[in-house]
Amino acid sequence: MTDTPVTPDRTAVLAALEAVTDPKTGQGLVSAGLVQGLVTAPGRAGFMIEAELGEAELYAPVRAAAEAALMTVPGVTRAQVVLTAERAPTAGPRTVRMSRNPQLSTEAKAQLSPPRAPPPSQKPAHVRQVVAVASGKGGVGKSTVAVNLACAFARLGYAVGLLDADVYGPSVPRLLGLDAEPVMGPDKKLIPLEAYGVKAISIGNIVPEGAPMIWRGPMASSAVSQLLNDVAWGGEAAPLDLLIIDMPPGTGDIQLTLAQKVAVDGAVIVSTPQEVALIDVRRGAAMFEKTATPILGVIENMAYFPDPATGAPIEIFGRGGARATAEALGAPFLGELPLDIELRAGSDAGRPPAAVDPTGDMAQRFLAMVEQIAARLETLAGDRPPPKIVVD
Repeated sequence: MTDTPVTPDRTAVLAALEAVTDPKTGQGLVSAGLVQGLVTAPGRAGFMIEAELGEAELYAPVRAAAEAALMTVPGVTRAQVVLTAERAPTAGPRTVRMSRNPQLSTEAKAQLSPPRAPPPSQKPAHVRQVVAVASGKGGVGKSTVAVNLACAFARLGYAVGLLDADVYGPSVPRLLGLDAEPVMGPDKKLIPLEAYGVKAISIGNIVPEGAPMIWRGPMASSAVSQLLNDVAWGGEAAPLDLLIIDMPPGTGDIQLTLAQKVAVDGAVIVSTPQEVALIDVRRGAAMFEKTATPILGVIENMAYFPDPATGAPIEIFGRGGARATAEALGAPFLGELPLDIELRAGSDAGRPPAAVDPTGDMAQRFLAMVEQIAARLETLAGDRPPPKIVVD
C-alpha cells in the first residue's frame, strides 16, 4: 500500500524559495517579488517567475535552483517552476496618438529603416498539421466539440494530439477523464497523457482542479507556448499527424500569440445559433483572416432540442444562424449538433461519444465533420501563401 501524498506546508515552501537569490537585487525570490501564482497540492508545489524581456537566460539557473529548493521541502515529490519573460513596464502613463494615414516628409522617409519581416511561424517538433478549434464566445461547447473531433480523427487512424490552450478555464482533463499528472521524459520534455487514442496536455493536469489561474495575459501566453513546445508530441519515427488546439474564447493575448507564432493549417469555429454568439464569431473570423489562417468550417452547436415524445426539433436558441454566418464568410458549414443528453452526460463522465459510442448519432455527426476537415486540409496542403501583413 502506497502512502497518500501530503500537501507541503506553504510557509516551508516560501522559506525554501527565500533561500534562492535573485541575481538582480540580491534578495530572496520571495522578497524580490518573483514568486507568482504559488500552488501547493498533495505531493507537489509550483509557481511562476516573471522576468523582463531578454532576461530569460539570466533567470534560467534561478528556475533550476528554485525547483531544487522546492524538492527539499517535506512532502514535495514534484516541483515545477515556469519562467516567463515580458516587456518591462514603462516608467509612467503615456498617451500615444496615431494617424490612419500619416504623411512623412522626404527627409523622414529617408531615415526610416526598411520594415523587418516577422519571424516565420513554426509547428511544434514532429507535428505535421495544426488545427485550431475556436469560438468567439465562451459557453458554446467549443471544448466538447474539440475533444470529440480529436477522438473522431483517432478513430480514422490519425495520430492525434490535443492541446488545451484555455488556461483560465481548462476542461479537457474532465472531458477525457484524465486526472493524472504528466511526467518529464529523458529529453526534458513533458510526456502527454493519453485517452481514446488522443495525446493530450492541459494546464488542468498541472494545477489542482478549481484552482484560480490569476495570471496576466503575457504570463498565460508564455505558459501556453511552453505547453506547445515543451511536450513530446511525437518522434521522428512516429510524428503526430494532427495537433488540435482548443483555443480560449475570444480574441485576446493567447489567441494572438498562437496565431502569430504557430503555423496553423486551419481553424474550425464553433457557435450557437444566437446572434449574440455570432457577433463574436465574426470577430474571431476577422482575426484568422488577418493572420492568413484558412477557416476550415463552422459548426453550429445546440442547434435544437429533440422533443422527447415526438423527436421534433425544438429550436431553443434559434437555428441556422451559424450556417448563414458560414455562407457570409465564404467558409464551409460542417454541420449542426443538437442539445443531446448523452453528449452532456458523456462529457461530464470523461466518456466522449465519438470514442465510446462510434455507431451512435453524435459519433456519426462528428465523423462526418472530420471527414470534411480532412478533405479541406488535403486541399490546402502545399497551397497556402505566406501571411501578408499590411499596415494602413
